[in-house]
Amino acid sequence: MKLFFSALITLALFLSCITMANEDKAKEQFKAEFLTRINKLRHDGCHCGTVSMPPVPPLVWNDNLAKAAKNHADDMFAHDYFAHNSKFGITPMDRAVAAGYGNKGYKRYILGENIAKGNFTIAQVMAGWIKSPEHCQNLMMAEFKEVGVAQVYSLWVQDFGGRTGFSASERKLLHNGHMRIVPNSTDNK
Repeated sequence: MKLFFSALITLALFLSCITMANEDKAKEQFKAEFLTRINKLRHDGCHCGTVSMPPVPPLVWNDNLAKAAKNHADDMFAHDYFAHNSKFGITPMDRAVAAGYGNKGYKRYILGENIAKGNFTIAQVMAGWIKSPEHCQNLMMAEFKEVGVAQVYSLWVQDFGGRTGFSASERKLLHNGHMRIVPNSTDNK
């Protein structure tokens, strides 16, 4: 009997490891497909409605932005709404900072968000965002350098970020007290 339970526990652990490996593989495929589609669009340039958007540098994946996107998709699902700001007034900036994508120590900080609702594939949700001028412009904004995307059931959230650090000479001036940072309302988040 003892041997039976040991074998059963071993089998459960083995199956759990297989499940986690499959989930990790699916997450990597999700991330890779989004990055490929976004960066092909950014490489080629496009028209967002009537606005011609030239090619821009590729985006890189950011796990903190993906976490912010997942938290928002979870919240929209749990509280049955579809909007950029939560029912409790939490903004995309609030979510990004809470997920670890902060602005402290950066000269410039910019965020954007695309959301979609529907049972789409990645190709379909991207096509919908490209057809919408505002969403398309987020995809093509040169100031955005990073992206994180999440899907929860039929809810999709794509968060963009761009942070610009200080140059070596600016850091030296800050360190020596010859330059200072004047905080604004988002610096304490």
